[in-house]
Amino acid sequence: MARRWNNEEELRAYQGNIHCLTIIGQIEGHQILGETAKTTKYEHVIPQIAAIEESPEIDGLLILLNTVGGDIEAGLAIAELIAGMSKPTVSLVLGGGHSIGVPLAVCAKRSMIVPTASMTIHPVRISGTVIGAPQTYHYFERIQDQIVEFVCKNSGIKRSAFLKLMLNTDELAQDVGSVIYGAQAVKLGLIDQLGGLSDALRALHQMIGKDGAERRGETAEQ
Repeated sequence: MARRWNNEEELRAYQGNIHCLTIIGQIEGHQILGETAKTTKYEHVIPQIAAIEESPEIDGLLILLNTVGGDIEAGLAIAELIAGMSKPTVSLVLGGGHSIGVPLAVCAKRSMIVPTASMTIHPVRISGTVIGAPQTYHYFERIQDQIVEFVCKNSGIKRSAFLKLMLNTDELAQDVGSVIYGAQAVKLGLIDQLGGLSDALRALHQMIGKDGAERRGETAEQ
């Protein structure tokens, strides 16, 4: 049974309410960063995501990203939580989705990026005091493999293409990796489409409307 809408207001009401989650600055993990650093604290975000998933008043989640990366385990934990949500989710990369921000950018059911946004893809970096043992390096290799697996599973990029970007030695000075921008990220299949805020909201409302219609055995038509 197809249901038609009399106006945009009726359609929006049917499509439900969204929650906006911002992931900005550095992803803060087990260590507290300096007072001057812009951070997204995982201990704040994780229960918030769980509450959004459980709330009957929230029908979809919009994730706005402008992050330089940060704590690997914390970032991946947030990405896994969002990927495991049953509610419609859309991510939008604004400014940058670097390092561990890449899994966060692709964890939603639909990912978008503005043309000027950039994404840095590089191997897992080791910082701080590390015991120089084979077991330590093997541990970081396994974490890196998990990140590659997650990104490729939750996007359309091929594993070989992602590894090529990650291990590129010709682009970043004194480092390994690549920087890509909006259109290139879409062309590679890393991000679903170019778009801005209105595009992300429109896509999310459409997903919510479709999700609600399917539960009611209807086909949502405007």
